[in-house]
Amino acid sequence: MARTSGSDQVGEMLAERIAALIVDTANNAPRSLQKRIGPSEVGDPCERRLSYKELDWPRAAAESDPAASIIGTGFHTWMEEAFERRQSTLPDGRARYKIEERVTVYDSPIEATAVVGSSDLYDRLTGTVWDWKLVGHTSLDNYRRKGPGPQYRTQAHLYGLGQENAGETPKRVAICFVGRYHELRVHVWTEPYNRQVAEEGLARLGRIRARLIGPEATASNYDHTWWSQIPTNELAKCRFCEWFRPGSQDLTAGCPGNAQPADRHGFESLIA
Repeated sequence: MARTSGSDQVGEMLAERIAALIVDTANNAPRSLQKRIGPSEVGDPCERRLSYKELDWPRAAAESDPAASIIGTGFHTWMEEAFERRQSTLPDGRARYKIEERVTVYDSPIEATAVVGSSDLYDRLTGTVWDWKLVGHTSLDNYRRKGPGPQYRTQAHLYGLGQENAGETPKRVAICFVGRYHELRVHVWTEPYNRQVAEEGLARLGRIRARLIGPEATASNYDHTWWSQIPTNELAKCRFCEWFRPGSQDLTAGCPGNAQPADRHGFESLIA
């Protein structure tokens, strides 16, 4: 029988400590601790997930693997530095690029219901709102064939609205998908900025929120029957949902997910 050497045991112990450090740091990052719904979530096809999030419902899922999110965050930082090095001044004296700036998509006197986020890049010269997505090669091919899907498309136009609210004149939104593997592959989806797409996303969020504070919600005290009236969606990203509990028969403890297998197209929303 092979024995584990002392050196191997030390290595395993150190690996466990580093892994725990990584998970703890990721779980306590500002993005992970954010409780209110942001622009990247407004277009989520699953109303049930948005409802759980809005109510800050106890999570059902175990801690997720943070590796993809960490890599995505690092890529965003790299792109931020790249455009800072390429910053220039327009004839009117303003900086050409607005880089990783906070924008208000929907203002509200109640801070928890405001929709605020960090816009990856706004190019004042072309009026283009950019968003970076670091994705796997299968997803990249899907996005190239099918487009970004409703969640990412809504997010892009919401950031356009945020720039408009900040006094800019956005003309176009663009999502840049970069393949997360050894060969550099880049795909850009783009279309003219459409304020209506953003407003429709916010109106849907408003309807979801109204149901959470309606008389039927308070009367039933958010029990299983009440939760069952809130729909999920065949495109719901169950695999990465914090409230996903396979086989659950009590929606107050967690959601069993879709009745039909979901199209996995779009799972990289967690690292975008």
